[in-house]
Formats: sequence, structure tokens, C-alpha cells
Amino acid sequence: MKTSAVLSAVLSFLSLATPGSAKSSSRVTLPSTFTPPQVFKNANLVHIISVEKNYVKENINVAIENIDKAPQDEYFLPFTADQISRLGGFEVKDRKDASAGPFAVDVVEFDLESDTQYVRIRLPTPLKSGAQQTIGISYYFLKAYKPLPASIKQEEIQFLAYSFSAYLPSAYTSTKQKTEVKFPSATIPDYTKLPGSGDIKEFPVKQGSKLTYGPFAEKPAGAIEPVQVRFEFNKPVSHVSRLERDIEVSHWGGNVAFEERYTLYHRGANLSSLFNRVKWQQSQYYQPLSHALKEIKFPLRVGSADPYYTDVIGNVSTSRFRSNKREALLEIKPRYPLFGGWKYPFTIGWNSDAKNFLRRLSGGGYVLNVPFLEGPKQPEGFEYEQVEVRVILPEGAENVKYSTSIPSSSIKEAGVEVHKTFLDTIGRTTLVIKARNLVDDLRERELVVTYDYPLLASIRKPLIVFGSMVALFVGTWLLGTIDLKFATAK
Repeated sequence: MKTSAVLSAVLSFLSLATPGSAKSSSRVTLPSTFTPPQVFKNANLVHIISVEKNYVKENINVAIENIDKAPQDEYFLPFTADQISRLGGFEVKDRKDASAGPFAVDVVEFDLESDTQYVRIRLPTPLKSGAQQTIGISYYFLKAYKPLPASIKQEEIQFLAYSFSAYLPSAYTSTKQKTEVKFPSATIPDYTKLPGSGDIKEFPVKQGSKLTYGPFAEKPAGAIEPVQVRFEFNKPVSHVSRLERDIEVSHWGGNVAFEERYTLYHRGANLSSLFNRVKWQQSQYYQPLSHALKEIKFPLRVGSADPYYTDVIGNVSTSRFRSNKREALLEIKPRYPLFGGWKYPFTIGWNSDAKNFLRRLSGGGYVLNVPFLEGPKQPEGFEYEQVEVRVILPEGAENVKYSTSIPSSSIKEAGVEVHKTFLDTIGRTTLVIKARNLVDDLRERELVVTYDYPLLASIRKPLIVFGSMVALFVGTWLLGTIDLKFATAK
């Protein structure tokens, strides 16, 4: 990271309170009678749905127009309560001005018992009456598919189904819109068909691995058209229900240690019969492609060293680590191939030179720049339901602040705690950040942490070790001077 970029990130840090306190993201609650005011219309809208990976990525490019007499800066997008629980990575940008950073986003609730919730987007500058602005909205849905059929043989091809609306659910009237769906292959055996318009007799229009619903004429606010697609996805549907990522900084050792603990599930089709190891071994020669997960690759930062890989049984030797000046790649193989409905918890870890991530500031503090999320990089993708990142700083570190390029809507809680380990006295200062619904598209997003490390704190541990050794020797010497012999009576 360049010096100017680091300083820019430092200036935008979010301060955290004293150890033990925390700040968490909260939803905004609106009156139960709330409905989004009809102050906008969607002049032109393109909804792009990608089902190419084992999570759904949606992009909405929309030209919004202020049809009210007063300037407006709040745009609402509706979701169901189920969608909100699986929604992640929500970001909004100006399509014509990339320098206008991500817009402020809030999840708002107007009725806790309603199935409709809203995401509120705040425009950086109120849009004047009659003016238009083109914005780009992107987000992800986790646990989006259902295998169809739900159970298959281990050598059969897996198909997934996804349901959505051909019209984008909107709080405003849409003058013109269309929905494009991108698939991992052109094998799409089933999809809902709709009457066409104009020269197009039937929707969707199929072009290779893409279906296009629309363009549609004007649709009122709240209009939906449920459709379903079924497509071939002969790859693992990997879902991490929980990832615990520890980043431990050592000044004396000049080292940053990483450890990640995964709870991994395969959410694809279950096996319709018992797993057959002989068939599995045979299929690797004539049918290498399978919906089973048999290998995971972890691209690490250059300079990473001393990797390890364990599961609940113990150390796993079926792994390979390749490291040179251009790359560091850890490849692991689970003890057994993972099929639909199977679970595999495991742990990986590695070390890296502190100089690759840690810098000292001119004012005397330190800045740590690490990836918020690393993890596997697979063609089929990886999704993470719950992520907890712990940055374990040296004992006595204070004035901890952080900034991250992970979408703010995905950060649920952050705070400073105390972590006690070997030879600690007061415990190590630990920044804990909890996030939800992340995907591997967000790999390498930065987490920048600054902190102060006073001289007294830096020499506390050596003094304690030295004092302990002196006390041990003195105690041993004193014990040696005690005469434990009993005098015999004369």
C-alpha cells in the first residue's frame, strides 16, 4: 500500500472506545404506517443476476429521476425479510462519477411483522427536481439455491434452481426495464416463459449462457413476476457457516501469525445412496468433474511460511505448499470428498514477516495493513455466513482505531477486548470485528489498524521474564541454604 493511501486511510479511521466497550450496527426503525414517498421514478433500469458461482450476485444499473418539486436524497429498495437475512456486500456508487465513493446505506424496518423491509440509500447530494442520476447497486444473496432434484447418485450431474422476479421489485414506477440472468454454462434445461412484447414473441431470449427477460414497458411500484430457472452446476456448493480469523502481531518476534478456523458445509444435492469409495476412485480417471469438493486452494501473500492444516482428528498430511518470489499457494485435500449435506470443520495457519504488513508512523504509532478476508479461491466461489476477525495486538497497545473497505452494511459489530495468553500480565489488546454474509469476491479488501505502543509496554514482557528468572534463581538459592537435617539427641 502506498504511503499516501495509508495516510488517507488513517485520516478516515473509526475510533473505538476503551477495552470492553463495543459499537454495533443497528437498523433504523420507521413508523408502522411508513411507505416510501413517490418522489422518484426509474427512467431506465437494467437488472443483472449472476448465478455463475454458488452465491447470487445482483447488479442494478438504474437512472433515477426526481419527480417531486423539492430536492430528494433518500432512495428505497424493497426486500423480503428472508432476503434481508441473506443479503451481503451491499454497495452503491455513481455510474458516471467513480470518485463519488460508496453511498451511505441503512437497513430500515417499518413493521417487525411485515415481510417487506427496505434498504435506504442516501445520495451524497440531493437530486434536484426533474434531474436524473445513474446509480449502480450491487449486492449478494447467500444460500440462494435449491438442488433439483434434491438427491442424486454420486456420479450424476447436479442441477440447481433459483427463483426471482422478472420485474425488479421496486418502491417506484419503472418506465423501462429488463432483467439479464448469467449462468455458468449454456445447459439450462428449465426456465419460466412469459409472453413477449413488440417483435419478441416470448421471454426470455436465450443467448448462449444468458437469458434476458424484457425489455418491459412501464410497471407500477411493487410489481413482481415470479419466475424460476434450473441450470447445470456440477461443482461444489461450498458454504462456510462460521469463519474465525485470528491475526496475531508480535513486535519482539517480528512476525504476524494467521490462523483461520472453518465450519464448512456442502449445500448441494444429497447422495441418493451410500457413498461408494471404489466408484469414486474410478471416476477420477474417466470423469474428473464432480459436484463433490475434493480440493481447496488458498492463495496467500508472498512471503508466507510455516503453513499447517488440521481438522478435528488432528494433523492432515494431504496438503501442498508452493512458495516463491511471485506466489504462495496452499493446497489442501479434506480427509474425504464432500458431497451435498456433508460437513467438514478444519483449521489452517501460517506465519509472515511483520515488515510485510506493519509500518511505524512518524508520530510514533503503528499501522497494520492486512486483508480482512483471504480464504479459498475456487472457480465455483465461497460464501461466508458469519465471520469474526480478531486482530491480537501486543500487550499494552492502546488507542486502537480501524478502517476497512468491506461494505459497511456487512459489519455488524466491532470492539476492543483483552486476550490473555502465555507470559501475559494484563493481556493483549484485541480488536474484534464481526461481519455477516461475505463472499470470496471481497477477498483482499483491506483492514487497516492503527495503535500506539508505549516504550514501557514494549519492555514489560522482557522485564517480567527477566524478573521471573531472577526470582526463580533467588528462590532456588534460598531453598538450597535451608538445612533440612534433623539433629540427633545426645
